Amino acid sequence: MTTMVFANFPVTDLKKATEFYTKLGFTQNLEYSDERASGMVWDDNFWVMLLSRDYYQEFIGKRQVIDPHSMSGVLVAFSLPSAQAVRDFAQAAADNGGSYYKVESGIPEEVMVGFEVIDLDGNILEPTWMANS
Repeated sequence: MTTMVFANFPVTDLKKATEFYTKLGFTQNLEYSDERASGMVWDDNFWVMLLSRDYYQEFIGKRQVIDPHSMSGVLVAFSLPSAQAVRDFAQAAADNGGSYYKVESGIPEEVMVGFEVIDLDGNILEPTWMANS
């Protein structure tokens, strides 16, 4: 069985977040979307579930929903097929209200390229390409 990964992100405006992720190349799966959630599919194995903050709260019990603009709870890394695909993904985020930056790891770009891509709510995705993968 192939493992699927679902990254769940709290969002303040579900419609705007859905539009943003669509512009990054995700496709909305309407079967897993409603007024509280938007199932955004990258491929058969990787989804981002955009959840209203109230709905997200239901999954975390008494824990507090963080403000991803000022706190970090997780970094979600995923692979892309080329260094240019990573650059294009990051630029699409910046072109549509998000942002990105590069952490200098000392690894040459011919070996690995990755960016920290920040969505409208401050959640971070890490698109990455590695030469040996």
